[in-house]
Amino acid sequence: MTTQSPATPLYDLVITNGTIVAADAVYDADVAVVGERIAAIGHGLRGRRELSAAGCYVIPGGVDIHVHLEMPIGAFTSTDDFYHGTRAAAFGGTTAIVDFVETRPDETMLQALAARRAKAEGQAVIDYGLHMTIGPTDIAKLDQVAAARAAGCASFKLYMAYGLRLSDGELLLALEAIRDVAGMPVVHAENWDVITTLIRRNLAAGRTAPRWHPRSRPAELEAEAAGRVIDIAAWVGTPLHIFHVSCAPTAERIAAAKARDLPITGETCPQYLYLTDDLYDRPGVAGALPVCAPPLRPAADRAALWRALAGGALDLVTTDHCPFTAAEKATGIATGQASGQATGLDDFSRIPGGVPSIESRVALVYDGLVNRGLGGERTAALQRWVAVCATTPAALMGFTRKGRLLPGYDADIVVFDPNVDITISPESLHETAGWSPYSGTSLRGWPTTTISRGEILVDDGEWRGAAGHGRFVAR
Repeated sequence: MTTQSPATPLYDLVITNGTIVAADAVYDADVAVVGERIAAIGHGLRGRRELSAAGCYVIPGGVDIHVHLEMPIGAFTSTDDFYHGTRAAAFGGTTAIVDFVETRPDETMLQALAARRAKAEGQAVIDYGLHMTIGPTDIAKLDQVAAARAAGCASFKLYMAYGLRLSDGELLLALEAIRDVAGMPVVHAENWDVITTLIRRNLAAGRTAPRWHPRSRPAELEAEAAGRVIDIAAWVGTPLHIFHVSCAPTAERIAAAKARDLPITGETCPQYLYLTDDLYDRPGVAGALPVCAPPLRPAADRAALWRALAGGALDLVTTDHCPFTAAEKATGIATGQASGQATGLDDFSRIPGGVPSIESRVALVYDGLVNRGLGGERTAALQRWVAVCATTPAALMGFTRKGRLLPGYDADIVVFDPNVDITISPESLHETAGWSPYSGTSLRGWPTTTISRGEILVDDGEWRGAAGHGRFVAR
């Protein structure tokens, strides 16, 4: 802790009079920045520019390790590009993301990485990393995993669903290759054989509306898939991270693995913490909007996920941000149901999956853990909030200079005002889908100032950032 003397040179920027919230402490102090790094934490610090955080929390910038910007799905591409998606993230207090690389069959992993980086360079306003996806056509390319790792992709996405789904034998081979380069496998765990069988059965019986989406993806079989890949990873001898946990049975599988001292981590997302599967019963396109995978679950699962998050069975919160417009969502709804918004295919399995959450995540998690007391007493809840939104994801994904407010770390700093009242709406957000699954949700507490590597991107709610500030972080 630094106390500045009158003769000490001024810092470039000082955030004064705030309450610092770390994953392991809450205390009052100033934060000083020189260039792109935090230079000091202390009292009475002076800067060439000073920002008062009186009455506010000062936290490390959020880290969202699961987003899909400009992601093609069938005939559509997720609506937020690298500029608009990262700008919305910055408004919401997130200063680093991890997106994805997918290879074409005729493309090497390094070529795919270069192509994906080219989309983000000059557009991203916050720093970013990339997961390298290993699909079925990449099993023949596993000798390239080491090169991808050396190029900064420290994590590798494995699917147990969709066209990128790996068989158990392929999962084994991929996990071995990732282990051998000390990488981190991240997994979408669902039982695709069961899902496709149930989809076919429901469609054949005329059960085509969005309400049949969750009924085709059982929670128990999500848990079965998670348990299966956990067991394979344990046999291989590699850590494993489970993406977007939607239900109590999967959280229980992860907790059981932790009890066996296995290096297994899990995440959930705001949609599973706030929304429930009755939304799929809404008429027309409204029922299609929240289609995502895994699907929303009943209220009992929502409550169980909050408990798992507060208690440590789940380690962090990401968004799986993958938004599509209402018109695009309506393509899986028959014309009559969609009130003329789209021609429609009358097939819930054709609805592009994904919801927008990148801007709301930090505030939504704060509201649940701190305001609603789901994280326990206030000091512990504040610490848990910062841990699950910033510190743990940064450490897990190899962002060695992010996720903490300490000298030498990147000056990724957020001022969060706990007394701001906001009702979420498309107009209050900076995402481009034109709708939000949290519309009408009233929160107390919202980020007001976001700083990335010493540059103020959002200044008391006003945009000051620029495309291209964000850099690829080799992890």
